[in-house]
This record gives sequence, C-alpha cells and structure tokens, in this order.
Amino acid sequence: MAIFLSRKNKVIVQGITGRDGSFHTQQMVDYGTQVVGGVTPGKGGETVHGVPVFESVEDAVKSTYADTSVIFVPPKFSVDAIYEAVDAGIKLVVCITEGVPAIDMLKVYHYVQSHGARLIGPNCPGIISPGLSKVGIMPAQIHRKGKVGVVSRSGTLTYEVVFALTNKKIGQSTVIGIGGDPIIGTNFIDCIDAFNKDKMTDGIVLIGEIGGTDEEEAAKYIKKNVKKPVVAFIAGRTAPPGKRMGHAGAIISGGTGTAEDKIKALNAVGIPVADLPAQVADLMAEKLGTAKKKKKSAKKTKKSSK
Repeated sequence: MAIFLSRKNKVIVQGITGRDGSFHTQQMVDYGTQVVGGVTPGKGGETVHGVPVFESVEDAVKSTYADTSVIFVPPKFSVDAIYEAVDAGIKLVVCITEGVPAIDMLKVYHYVQSHGARLIGPNCPGIISPGLSKVGIMPAQIHRKGKVGVVSRSGTLTYEVVFALTNKKIGQSTVIGIGGDPIIGTNFIDCIDAFNKDKMTDGIVLIGEIGGTDEEEAAKYIKKNVKKPVVAFIAGRTAPPGKRMGHAGAIISGGTGTAEDKIKALNAVGIPVADLPAQVADLMAEKLGTAKKKKKSAKKTKKSSK
C-alpha cells in the first residue's frame, strides 16, 4: 500500500506550459501517473505532451474529475494557485514552488485545513509511491517498490538516502518531501501517523535538518504512538554557530534547533541517527531484521502456549 498517493489519483498540473511544468509533466506521464490535465490562463485548448490545457482549475476538475494538483507557478502566484485548487475541490495539493512568503502560507495553511484538503510543500520535491504514481520532481529511477516509508525536509538528501535503500534492496512504500520552509502544509507527525497506520509499511525513515523543533516533536509522538522501526538522519551537524544554512526553515535561534538537540531527542526514544545519509540503509536493515526476529519469536511463544 501507499499513503496519500496511489495509482487512482487524477492529477492536474498548474503551470503546465512553463519550462518546469512541461518537463516534469512528461516525467510524471512516463512513470504512469494519471496526469489528466493542466492549467495555464490564456492557454486553454492547447496540449502539452498530449495533456489537455484548461483556463482554470475549476474547468479542469469539471472535465477530468481530478482530485490532485501539482503547482509549478512562480512564487507570487503560487498562493493564489493553492486557493484556486482547494476551491475547485482538489483534495491533495503539492506545491513545488520555492520562495513563497511565510506570512502568506500562514493564511493558506488554515484555509486548506478548513476545507478538508491536504497540502504538501511548498518548496518541496513532492511525493512518490514507487510503482504506482509520482507527483513532483523526484527522480523515479532511484526508487524501488517496498515497505519502508520515507519522510524528509530535504530534497537532495532524500534522493541520497533512497538510493542507498534501493541499493540495499530495501523498497519504499511512499517517499514524501515535506519541504524546508518554516510553514508547510504537511509535517513529520502527519506522515509518521499515516505510515504507522499503513499495514504495508514496515519501517519509517525520518530525514531532518537544523532549525525549528519539528524533529523533537516527532520524537515525542513516536515514543507515545509508534511501534514500527524508525531510523533517522539529521543534516547540518557541522553548521557553524549562528550560520543560516540552506532552507528557510533551517534557522537556529535561542539555542534551540541544533543538530545535537535533535539527535539527542531521537536517541532518547530509541531512534538511531545515522552519521552519513548512506548509513540509513544499514540501520534500517538492522532494525527490520530485529523486528522480524521478534515477530517470529512471538509466534513461536504463542504456538507453544496453546
């Protein structure tokens, strides 16, 4: 199984006629994603890689019954694009756009929530359920269908970790890049909760980075609610004190949000943290092996007690 995204999702691409929108539409179509339409005002009636273009999301949804949208429009239009998608009845919105103002995201976050929709991003690589569908910019060829869920604040680090998992023949159920901005639509706990409930996900990989307290909050949640194996990697442990690194959310302030804080919080609840991204696969293989042995032992004990 997978979370949030399956073969059934019908996808439209907002900004389909732009350079990035056009390129990644082709990549998604080639992967087997049901891309049923695109939206660019003033370009309605055209086609991009065989995908029909509509004037508005409302028109696209009425014609295609789309339930998912991926946004490739410039930052100054992206918030309106999210509102438009939600107003048209889209239930899963994936915003790839980088540079969306945090103050605008604060407003749109609550709007999306109140309408029962899910937003992934902004400033994210999207989501892929290997072998089923992908929405966004993740390189499909490095993924392998399997039973480990991956949730990450980083884009390129996600690819490195996934590549290591795949090389070790550890497949993924769903891989989600939640984005590195201070305000995002879907957080670690949202994804971990969904992976925990998914019967076909056996383990979870968490990829965090310096800044904020999301990883610490996730650690608390995992301790209380999650029985599945979890391993992690935290980026930025060598970041110079006071230096802002990469993502807008990677800001250390008031002595909190350091890599050390996050690693300590995760270790405290029994989650091993890899020193290098490539080591995540080894830690997960070890955790899954231990979980398998415990399962077999429990079955034997149950049989012998009968």
